[in-house]
Amino acid sequence: MKIAFLGLGKMGAHMASRLLAAGHQLTVWNRTPERAAPLVAAGAKLAASAAEATLGAQAVLTMLFDDTAHEEVLLGSNGVLEALKPGTLHIVLGTISTGLSERLTAEHARRNLPFVAAPVFGRPNVAAEGRLWIVAAGSDEAVAAARPLLEPLSRGISVVGPEPRQANAVKLGGNFLISAMIHGLAESFVFAEAQGIDPGTFAETVNSALFQSPFYAAYTNVMLHPPPEPGATMETGAKDMELFREAAKSRNVSLSLADQLGVLFAEGCQSDLAKEEWSVGQYRMAQRRSKLPAH
Repeated sequence: MKIAFLGLGKMGAHMASRLLAAGHQLTVWNRTPERAAPLVAAGAKLAASAAEATLGAQAVLTMLFDDTAHEEVLLGSNGVLEALKPGTLHIVLGTISTGLSERLTAEHARRNLPFVAAPVFGRPNVAAEGRLWIVAAGSDEAVAAARPLLEPLSRGISVVGPEPRQANAVKLGGNFLISAMIHGLAESFVFAEAQGIDPGTFAETVNSALFQSPFYAAYTNVMLHPPPEPGATMETGAKDMELFREAAKSRNVSLSLADQLGVLFAEGCQSDLAKEEWSVGQYRMAQRRSKLPAH
């Protein structure tokens, strides 16, 4: 299939590579063209603009950073939606607000463009392995058309409803759970340290006794042994937490833990931790608040 892929950040570059390896004809675009070099070397075409990348495409996949980037690329002057021919499938893979998802749903319907929201769970190394978990929502026909393009990227796909915003809501809710888990781990590690117990020993013991969760084990490893390059930063966590809280408020739901985590993220992003690995930043915040020195 002839595909346009827009956005080649830490996640998008790996995802585009998976589609290219699956045999699709790929035209790519990124604000920083240099990031496309490995894909071009592997056979992809590089477009000078996002709209140009979509010319003749049967499907367009976007993996952009935030609401602002989506609005600029999709809805701005010379935006992508105006360039697409009716019937062209558009899949939004990035994490966006439910409000923007609702707006995009209306804009796609007005132009007769099938639209699927398909945000992903997984870090860049998981994207490179094609083992993301994808949450999809849209009409039955659009989701069926999107599935062959999502399968090379994922180890599984959950279809959660007919409204694209529902997929975005699940993604935001999942990220909230990740932040809540990290916060629980961080404060537990602080508690263990205060008792003279190695945090790694504490985590291994409790996880073996209670959860048997690879997820807890993986995040413990990241928090106690920070990677040289962050998979996601504290700023990203703050952005997603705000989107989650906004989505809750739009349905008249009050969430006390989310509000508390929002304060913590805001504090962290105003400090030297803004660019720190998301989970490590939360751990450092817990240590600072408890007055324990960071290791």
